[in-house]
Amino acid sequence: MAARRTAATAAAGSGEDTRSVELDELMPWSVRPLRTGRSWVSGPDPAALRARWERLAAAEGAEQERLFRPSRSRTPHTPVAALPGRSTGTGRFAREPGACPDPVRIAHGPFDEQWLLPDHRLIDAARPELWRVGDERQLFAVEHGYVPQAAAGPALSVTHLLPDGHSPAGRPGRIRPLYRRPGATDPNLAPGLLDVVRTRLGPQEAGPESVLAWILAAALPSPSGCRVPLPADAEVWAAGVELGREMVRLQLRGARGGERPRLPGGRRPYVRAALPARPTGIVYDAEAEALVIGDGRISPVPAGAWEFAVSGVRVLELWFDRRAAAAVGTVPEGVEADGLEADGLEAVGLEAVGARGWVPEWTSELLELITVLALLDGLRPRQEALRARLERAPLISRDELRAAGVLPVPASVRRPASVLGHQEEGPEGQFALL
Repeated sequence: MAARRTAATAAAGSGEDTRSVELDELMPWSVRPLRTGRSWVSGPDPAALRARWERLAAAEGAEQERLFRPSRSRTPHTPVAALPGRSTGTGRFAREPGACPDPVRIAHGPFDEQWLLPDHRLIDAARPELWRVGDERQLFAVEHGYVPQAAAGPALSVTHLLPDGHSPAGRPGRIRPLYRRPGATDPNLAPGLLDVVRTRLGPQEAGPESVLAWILAAALPSPSGCRVPLPADAEVWAAGVELGREMVRLQLRGARGGERPRLPGGRRPYVRAALPARPTGIVYDAEAEALVIGDGRISPVPAGAWEFAVSGVRVLELWFDRRAAAAVGTVPEGVEADGLEADGLEAVGLEAVGARGWVPEWTSELLELITVLALLDGLRPRQEALRARLERAPLISRDELRAAGVLPVPASVRRPASVLGHQEEGPEGQFALL
């Protein structure tokens, strides 16, 4: 057993693991992370984004240029196509900025929901193909990027929001929509994969969302990208799908008609002492199971929620640092401002506009995030048990997938599908060619 595990692990590191399949082969169409080009277009407070827009739109000439932060892809004079499904302007921002678009909720990396100004003129690489397929049925799998020194953590996450693909460790992975077209049509799965799964494991658990649930529960990080073992045992498959569905439910946080996450037994985190308007740090009191934020206090906070990490970075700590910086108009660690790394320094330009102190909505979001992370941590024993079963269980081999025509994956399914449901406005009001 140990020898087989060692061989499989070594093979995974070299890209030659025969006991698993690359996620890139199971979900072939992937999109690179968004590249905003300027940090002020997104953030945790939508009111701050509106204030930044108004400041930029009111400025003129050199002042507008300075605030905008031009790049090779975008300046105030760049005409671009509209984002799919959005009615923002396509003319030059300097000439006709128009009204401020309503900020949209996005997934800013794993487990952090923030806001974005959805105007293509402000974003270097908005990945329109993602906007084109995003709807009330879509789900996105987001890889976290491989970090060799990181402790055990999830290899990917799932969200219903448009993901920007941000990685806490600075090593972004790929964004993989579950469906290639709106309306939950044309699954982003290797052609023939569902047929193989249904033949080997039964039709009752072989839909696209079941496959995504299995991937979420069983995927392992590797230098070549996430790898996924496919069991040939129906009981193992059913256990993994059930676990993955619960993980998806928690990560969607009540969206799509689901229940909002709750800790069992009526145990839930509360604000025991009000959080300060401008918090400067966060400390975990392990003995009292409490988060201490200045004079503020939240408990109970299970240790598993505090220690929950992605790519070696504590999720709660990073989430708090971003909002503490936004509350006072500073730049959080690792965020570029004015083209330079500005860790915790005072922001300049639009990054500093709109700081309102700690807003009440963040407290509610923090309590919910604690609950989600605690519940996900509680699923780890089941995930470890699943992986142990996979070490002993028969797997669907790569040879079987080749024989069934699933592998190699056709190049055509690695490209976006043709989506011609409606016309889109191109630069300066022309029609866009899809």
